[in-house]
Amino acid sequence: MENKYEWSALVLRLVLGMTFFVHGLVKFQGGIENTVGWFTSIGLPGVLAYGVASLEVAGGIALVLGLFTRWVSGLLAVLMIGAILKVKLAVGFLGNGQMAGYELDLAFLAMAVSLAITGSKAFALDGYFANERNTEKTVSAH
Repeated sequence: MENKYEWSALVLRLVLGMTFFVHGLVKFQGGIENTVGWFTSIGLPGVLAYGVASLEVAGGIALVLGLFTRWVSGLLAVLMIGAILKVKLAVGFLGNGQMAGYELDLAFLAMAVSLAITGSKAFALDGYFANERNTEKTVSAH
C-alpha cells in the first residue's frame, strides 16, 4: 500500500461497508413491510424502503469489496443527508430519549463523503480493475 492515507481509507471503507450492510440486512430480516410502514408513517413513500434497504445491503457489500467505492459512497452520503434532514434533525444532535440523534448519521455522512472524494484503492476491486484497464491499454498500444 502506498501510504497512511490508503490505510485510513481502507478502514473507513470496511467499517462503513459492514455497518450499512448490517443495517440493510436487518431491515429485510425484521420484515421489510415494517420498514415500509415506518417510512409511510413519517410521510415518505413506502416503496422507498425497498430502495434504501437494497442500497444499504448492496452498497455495504460493494464497499467491503472496494467496488465502485466513490459512486456507492456518494449514494450513501445522499442517503445520510436524507435521514438527517427528514428524521433525525428534529430530535437534535444527541436525540430526545426516545430516538437517537443525528450524531452517528453525521459520522457516517463524513465517512461517505471522504470516500466519495478520495476513493480507496487498498485491497479493492476498483484498483484491480483499474490495473487491468491500464494493462490492456499498454498492451494494445504496442
